[in-house]
Amino acid sequence: MYSDKTLTCRDCGAEFVFTASEQDFYAQKGFTNEPGRCPACRAARKAQGNSRMGNRNSGGRREMFPATCAACGVETEVPFRPSSDRPVYCRDCFDRNRR
Repeated sequence: MYSDKTLTCRDCGAEFVFTASEQDFYAQKGFTNEPGRCPACRAARKAQGNSRMGNRNSGGRREMFPATCAACGVETEVPFRPSSDRPVYCRDCFDRNRR
C-alpha cells in the first residue's frame, strides 16, 4: 500500500527515506503529516528538549511561582504565574477540591 519516499529535512537539508513501514505506523497512529526532519535532527531535537515547552528552563525543571493557597492560606509554589482574578490552591486543597 505504501512505498518509500525521499524527503528533505527542514533543519539540515539532508535527504532521508520515509519508509513504507514508517508511513504505515504514522497512519495507524492517525498522524496526517509526514516528518519534516531527518532521524538525526529529530533525535537531536528530542535530546535538547521540546522547545514548545516554554515553561521549562535549561535544567529541565519547571519554573515555579510563589502563591498563597486561597483555601488554607499556606505559602506554596505553582507552575504558572498566578493572576488575582482566579484562586490558587496548594496541592492538598487542590486534590481535596478535585475529588
